[in-house]
Formats: sequence, C-alpha cells, structure tokens
Amino acid sequence: MKKKSIGALSLSALLSLSLVAPSVGATNLFEQKQEERVKIQVASVNVVSKNELIKRVKELFPGKFDFVSNNDFHLHSGHRFPEDNEDIVRYNLYFSKEISGKYVHGDFEFIGEDLELNRFYYRPANEADALFPAKVSKDEAEKIADEFLSKFAKKSGDYKLSENNHYYYGGNQTLTEPIRYEFSYEKFKNGVPVSDQNVHITVLGNGEITNFNGPYQHNPNFKYEDLSKAKSETEILKQIKENFSVELQYLIDFDYRTQEAKVRLAYLPLPHVNGVHASTGNWMVRNSFVENIPNSKEIKMLVDQPLKPKHSSYSLNDAKALAEKLLNVDDVESIKLTIDGVEERKNYLGKEVISVNYMYYMGNSGSGTGLEIDKKTGAILQYHDLKEQLLKEYGKAEEPTKELTYDEALKLAVEYAKEYAPSYLHHFAYPTVETPSTKNGYHISFPRIKNGLLVSNEGLNIGISPSGSLSSFNVNLFDINQWPSKESVVAEETVMKEFLKNLQVELRYMNNYWETNSNLYNLVYTTKYNEKHHVIDALTGEWASFYNMEEEAQKPVVTDHWAEEELNFMINAGIIKVDDVDTFNPDASTTKGEALSVIMKSLTRFYDHHYGRDDQPSHTFENIQPDHALYQVVERAVNLGILDKNKKQFAFDEPLTRQELAVWYVRALGLEEAAKHGNIYKVNFADSALVKDENKGYVALANALGVLTTSNNRFRPDQEVTFGQIAVSSFRLARLAYSDNRLNRY
Repeated sequence: MKKKSIGALSLSALLSLSLVAPSVGATNLFEQKQEERVKIQVASVNVVSKNELIKRVKELFPGKFDFVSNNDFHLHSGHRFPEDNEDIVRYNLYFSKEISGKYVHGDFEFIGEDLELNRFYYRPANEADALFPAKVSKDEAEKIADEFLSKFAKKSGDYKLSENNHYYYGGNQTLTEPIRYEFSYEKFKNGVPVSDQNVHITVLGNGEITNFNGPYQHNPNFKYEDLSKAKSETEILKQIKENFSVELQYLIDFDYRTQEAKVRLAYLPLPHVNGVHASTGNWMVRNSFVENIPNSKEIKMLVDQPLKPKHSSYSLNDAKALAEKLLNVDDVESIKLTIDGVEERKNYLGKEVISVNYMYYMGNSGSGTGLEIDKKTGAILQYHDLKEQLLKEYGKAEEPTKELTYDEALKLAVEYAKEYAPSYLHHFAYPTVETPSTKNGYHISFPRIKNGLLVSNEGLNIGISPSGSLSSFNVNLFDINQWPSKESVVAEETVMKEFLKNLQVELRYMNNYWETNSNLYNLVYTTKYNEKHHVIDALTGEWASFYNMEEEAQKPVVTDHWAEEELNFMINAGIIKVDDVDTFNPDASTTKGEALSVIMKSLTRFYDHHYGRDDQPSHTFENIQPDHALYQVVERAVNLGILDKNKKQFAFDEPLTRQELAVWYVRALGLEEAAKHGNIYKVNFADSALVKDENKGYVALANALGVLTTSNNRFRPDQEVTFGQIAVSSFRLARLAYSDNRLNRY
C-alpha cells in the first residue's frame, strides 16, 4: 500500500479523536525526499500458499496462535517493493478475530524461500493487563526482547541494543493505552555498525511482544568492504583537519505545534561532506566518493528580479485541469485516473492553497496522493509523480534513448520551475553542488538565499526522471520577517578551533541502496563534534542543534509522596506539566481547569501536530475562546458530555471539589442518566448530608465503581481535590474507560 497525503482535519474531527488512542510516531512535515512505496505484485507461480505460511507461523510461535483457525487467516499475494532485489519476494499473512468482545489482530511478513520473519504485529486480547502498573519492568522487557531477537533474527549476535532509543509519540500519552517498551537494535558487521539495518521490538507492560520490525532493506546479496583495508582514525583525522572548513548559513526550525518558524545563524562544519571513504580517503559527497572536496560555486540566482505570476487568482477548475494535464494516463488502458477531490484550504504554513487528491486505479487496487497549488498564483507547491513508476510496473514506460546528464537535468529543472512556479524563483539560486544521478533520475535542490547566505531547510526541490519528465516539485518557503544580522557573528577562526578541538570520527558501513541500487556497503568515517549538538551558533559561539532549537528539558521527578509513582508516570506521559519540582506541591488544590486537563489527557491524545480549523471555530463558553489555552481540552470535554454545555461560563480558575469530580467521572463513563436518579441510591457515608441532592447519584456511582473511595466512611464531598488525588483516581477512571466500548467512538 502506498502512503497518502493527509489534508488538515476540521476542528470537529479533531475533537472526536479516539479516547483509546494508539501510539503514533511523529512525522517530519518537511521531508523533501519522501519516497512512495508501491507494492509490485509477483507472478502467481512464485506465491507461497496460505497453508505453508500458517505452518511457518506455528513453527515460529508454537501454541501461541492455536485460537486462530485456518479460515481466520488471510493471505496477501506475493509482492516486492521497488527497492527490493529482484530475487526478493514478500508474503503477508494476517488475521482479525473477536474474542470475548475484544478484537485480536495479527500480521506477519515473511521474506524469501526460507520464509524468514521480517515483520510481526500483534494486538492481543489481554492488553488491559499491560495498563499501569506494569507487570514487567523495563529491564525485564529488555531481556524478553533480547530472547525474541536471538530466535528470529539471523546471526542475532551481530545486533546490539542502540543507545539512541528515543521514541516520540506526538503530544501526550494516555492512561488508556497499554505500557509499551520500545527497543532498537543496531546491526554490526566485523564489529562495525551498519546503517539502515536496525531491528525494532515492542514489548507490552505485561511482557507480551507486539511488534517486530526487521531491517528496512532486505538483500541477501549485500557485500561489505574489507575492514583490514581501512585507514586508521589517526590518518583520517589528520586528513579532515588539513581540509577543514566551515560555512555560515541560516537554519530554519519550524515548530509545527505553534506554527512558527525560527531562524538561527550558525556555522556548519564541512558543509558538503557526508564522510570519508575508509580505504581510499575519498570524500563522500551525497552518495558518491570524490577525490577532492567540491568548492561551493558562486551564488547565482535563478532570476535577477521577481517574475510576474502567471495568474492573479486560481479556481478549482483551473487546479483540476492542471492536475489532469500532469497526471494524464489516457493512453494506458490498464490504468485509470480518478480525481477524488478538489478543495480550498490552508496548508500547514497557513497559506491559502488548492488541494487536489487523486488515485490511479489498476483493477481492484489503487495508488494515490495529493497535489498542492498556490490559490493566488497557480504555482505548484507540492507534487509527486506516481505515473512513471506505475507505467514501469505495467511495462508501459518508454525506456530513455540515452542517459541523462546532470547539465541536461538541471536545464529541464529550470524550465519546469519557470513553468510551474515563476513568481517564487527570485528566492532561489542555482545549486551550489552538483547532484549525482540515482536509479530514479536526479533530485535537484535550488537553495534559498537570504542576505547572500544559504538557508538550510528551505529550497525549491525538483525531481527529474531518467526520461526527463517531472517526477517531483516542492516549494519550501516559510514566512519569516526577522533574520539575524550577519554583521556581528563570532569570528570564523574561533569557531574553527572549537570544531577541531571536539572533532571525532566513527567508522560505519553505509549504503544508500534506495538511490544507488548497489549491493556494496562501504566503510565510511563519519564526523561528530558534540554528543548533543552539531553546529555552533554564529552569534553566541555556543554549541547548538541543527534541528529542535529548544531542547526538551529533563522531566522532573516527584519523590517522598504517597502518589509519587502515579504522578511521575503522568509527568513523563505529558499529562501533568511540572516546570519546577521543588515548587510543585502534589498536595495543593487543583483548579477546575487543571483538573479537567489531567482528566482529558488521561483519556485522549492532544497531538502536537497542526490541525486545520474551521474558518470561524465555535466555542461553548463565553470565557473560553479559540485562543484560550484550555480551548481544545474544554471543547473535547463538552463533546464527551463531561461539562454542561448549557452554562455560559466555565470557572476554570476555581478549585474543584470531590463531589464535582464525581460528576465529571460518571459523565465520562456515560452513566449520567443512571446518576440523575439520585433518590434510588443509598448514600450511607458519615458525611452524606454534605452531598448536594443533585450529586448523590454521581457520588454513589463513583464510589461503587471504586473511582473515588471513602476513608473512615467519609467521602469528604466538599474537600478540594489535590494533584495527588486526581492522579490516582484518573488511573482508576482510565481502567474503566479502557473496557468501555462506548468511548471508542471519541
């Protein structure tokens, strides 16, 4: 299946995200070379039968899936991905079955004649056993992962647990999700780490393994350069120091949470070099090895003056016509183009665009993505061609009569730029370094220039296929008003000394098989200067990161408190925010706003990603407008029925009492109709007289369910809720919410 571009969600869609939210990985919104993976079907003579795959599952997992009958299993026909060796065939077997009201899923991918397990996903029925508190520690989970790896990965002794085990889930985690331990293993060959061959394993908090992902690239014919021929670190360090240089650039860091782009003026070391070939000492530039470091060409802008846009406005029909022109496959009977939708919207930068979503259908299957056009000028902003790849798969593509040279590809790219985005060209310059060809043609980047300096993370990126057609077109240009002045930067000599003082090299096996199609892993020395940072801020002379200008601070740890385990879990999960643990008092009363935020984040994710909003987003309470910090929390609580939407104000800064919390918890569980009939409940607490009549049913249910308990037969209905109390009770609520199918629709 192929990745599809996803447009901005409406606010209503945002507010209805599932309370039982799965873990998700963060996506880099500005990845310029995001390749599409389209399955290539393999002739039926090469397809392994379903029974053979079922037998293989039972061999690898004896007794584990005996509850799944042969009829429950389903087979995906044999296939490979474009980057796979032609000898590679992948087979997928999967099942989905309801057991005691819970859906159980399993998916297996096998590769090659030996049916080697390359990927495994399993969602068991007993996920509730992995909710907080975990039954196995992280150390115990690591041992489980190690044993699994030794069983399923060939030559598992060549894998070592990676120290850079960082996983980002986007926003907060919830308490309704099972605890997951993530482990990444790096492959080693001859004691040297191998790039792009990592293995990933996920272990639930109950010890169940639910994910196994083998190496992304799979080629049994990979070869590795002879380690004995590698030059020593001393030789390579000497070579680098003798040829060392730095370059002053603007770095752009876009914070997709705030939709703001920040600029840093920084010095970059060896700007064109990716490494040094260990045996020859040649410089690695992109994916090629050259004898000499290429000198940066003199900056030459694409145009001297801004060009007039071809259009003063652009309609939906204009956009559809352009899409049909670019995507046309009328001359191929087996492929049919369908325009699924054309709409006006704002993209992630807040720019007014027209989005065209389309699909190519081949029988019962299809592949598609989107095209983005500037609404005002008609310029293409985002485009990726699927047509040529599909034509190749169906044997309909015309082979180029001769190999395209870089100069020819560059000329074509400039022509496409002038045709499809003329009004943007004055921001960009000709490439400063020549781009080598790949099996997919050329990817040519025209850098943005500001104040005579190159701007990283911005540019016009154009793909030219081997036949000379346009394969991709991406305009990355942020709206930035203030640029740091280069007049007061730290002296280049000072920066050079700092880089060289910290310079280290690391030997790795590297192979960009996706682009080079080479079976050989080269031995390459890569550079590193600082454990956490990669560049030096040109204004301060301090070390800085290329991305993520503001580093995430270490999470504080609460100690010596009866609820410290729950509080620390919620702090790490992003549910409770603590700026300073020394001033944080877990026994302090929470406000209604703070408490509601904890409850909602315990049950549902609030993603850091940007989501489009309606032109005029509605709001329930007069004092909680769309720009209020609690807006999303409050509106989602209204949507779930926790807050009374008939009131005009939400008293977010008032303290919350226990009987008010009982009302919220019961509403969250969908039991309000039962709670309204307070007269049918016996409230025999010693302080039951303090419970308001309208709250008696809620208090009785909250206590009976064990969410809010008594002490010495006292409920303490008017006591103000503390952070410690809401932390512990939120875990109880989450466990009930996990088993409540009603909540799955949110």
